[in-house]
Amino acid sequence: MKLTELLAAVVALSAAGVSAHYRFDALIVGSTTTAPYQYVRQNTNYNSPITDVTSLDFRCNAGGLASAAATQTVTAAAGSTVGWALDQAIFHPGPINVYMAKAPGNAASFDGSGSVWFKVYEIRPVTNGGTSITWPADNISSFTFQLPSSLPSGQYLVRVEHIALHSASTFGGAQFYISCGQINVTGGGSGNPGPLVAIPGVYTGREPGIMLNIYYPIPATYTQPGPAVWRG
Repeated sequence: MKLTELLAAVVALSAAGVSAHYRFDALIVGSTTTAPYQYVRQNTNYNSPITDVTSLDFRCNAGGLASAAATQTVTAAAGSTVGWALDQAIFHPGPINVYMAKAPGNAASFDGSGSVWFKVYEIRPVTNGGTSITWPADNISSFTFQLPSSLPSGQYLVRVEHIALHSASTFGGAQFYISCGQINVTGGGSGNPGPLVAIPGVYTGREPGIMLNIYYPIPATYTQPGPAVWRG
């Protein structure tokens, strides 16, 4: 192969890798998909993933803490439908987790530190004893879920992560696509969300659902990372 052909192939592969990345850039409230980054904290690393689960960037993505004050907060009622939209469809195999954390005041001034996060939704793979494993999050460009009716009123951060596992057979190989939105919950109840975890801190990166080979041998089962979903 000529040098020019080799360089062209490298450039093409690099471009394909970047185009395979994606961002959760908009919240869905009811049947409305809001404008990109209107209620979602703007990141500064384009569509690159986070791979260090101990980094502060693991909380709301790179730049997600600095952009808080410039981000609006959307209102949604407890028990209503909310969700996330992406700038393009999810390309890599892996699960989705959604966490929330109640702000002591305004979400725009909340950094999400401490053991304040609880899981409200997840999309798990489907396994059948090692014959195959399928990923329902593959190729989706949006998803919705219902806020628990007993979720207390107040302002929250809502954090989504898609864990891409195509290169996760070694430590640090999993890719986390992360965004944080700001939401004001009204008409809430008296529920006690939990278990509460810190982010970063919720994972070590060596969990069986984060560091694994999804291709061979095909996992007979899969353990979703993080705490159990709080359903109210």
